[in-house]
Amino acid sequence: MLNIVLVEPEIPQNCGNIARTCAATGSRLHLVRPLGFDISERAVRRAGLDYWHLVRVCDYENLEALFALHPEAKDDLWLATTKAPRDYTRAQFSPDCWLFFGKETAGLPESFRREHYDRCIRLPMREEARSLNLSNSVAILTYEALRQNHFPGLLGTGEMKNNIK
Repeated sequence: MLNIVLVEPEIPQNCGNIARTCAATGSRLHLVRPLGFDISERAVRRAGLDYWHLVRVCDYENLEALFALHPEAKDDLWLATTKAPRDYTRAQFSPDCWLFFGKETAGLPESFRREHYDRCIRLPMREEARSLNLSNSVAILTYEALRQNHFPGLLGTGEMKNNIK
């Protein structure tokens, strides 16, 4: 199962969109505090996130807590950052890899990026553009990782399959 990690996310709408991507793909969502929003059951219900029950959400106080519970993540992680030395097409994603994304205003911590320099990847974009929206970046890399692994457990066709004329 693919693991999507948001480190200190700030914008609830982005998290909601990312949760929907996780629900649609069967990916696990990991949230590293502090969070810029409330993820209590009441808050989620009030926000109308009717797909939240389809998402396996794990919540951690910090990166150290995440790695203490999931030491395997250090062996199969990728860090999405605009500062990366290579683009994402050079990455070989495993079906159970861990994709890390930083907060909207600052990205991933510099020390974390340095520690995993060889696992830093970026989405190509114009030099004048600062970055893509976080939820768009997550969707692109999630589907690339799934594509490389032949979309495990996902349907590749819709209801039109049986309506060929």
